[in-house]
Amino acid sequence: MSGAWVLLIFGIVIVSTMMLLLHLTKLGHIVHCHIPDRPRRRLFVATVAFLATFVGVRLLVLCITHSIGPFGWVMMGGRHIHHLVWGILILLAVGYAWLADLGSGNSPTDIFVNRLLASMYGVGAALTLDEFALWLNLRDVYWAKEGRSSIDAVIIFAALLGIGAWGSPLLHHFFFKRKHTKKIQDADCE
Repeated sequence: MSGAWVLLIFGIVIVSTMMLLLHLTKLGHIVHCHIPDRPRRRLFVATVAFLATFVGVRLLVLCITHSIGPFGWVMMGGRHIHHLVWGILILLAVGYAWLADLGSGNSPTDIFVNRLLASMYGVGAALTLDEFALWLNLRDVYWAKEGRSSIDAVIIFAALLGIGAWGSPLLHHFFFKRKHTKKIQDADCE
């Protein structure tokens, strides 16, 4: 199976799973009731998609390098196209969509688009940062010692996403000893 198809299918599975979980399960209701909308909910969705994609891509690359399964590199014209290229393209598309204000309203369609874009952002960021060492060294050092910088970049970025999603309320609750007040967004969250 062509690497491009595997990567495309993988990305679609991650985003589809996120969307199904957020819209059709009790988890979506819990997220809706306990994580305030924009920007925290968008950061939460991006964080989960980012971490799932990172783990999945690392496993996929491991399978390719050890000839496990039908997977292969993405090749075009005899040239290996690294997955950071697809990540950059996804990030450009999401950035353009956000600049065009897609998903910024409160209709069900806008909420769906907002979550879809957040999921895609997480996927694109993971594909890009997983090969951070390639940017830094300008050569493929994925499994070499220098490749550790990719792991460091992923950890730092995941921490930033997590801090954006959960940091402020936790800091205020634990460090500033302010009373934790829960805002009920909808009557059905009680």
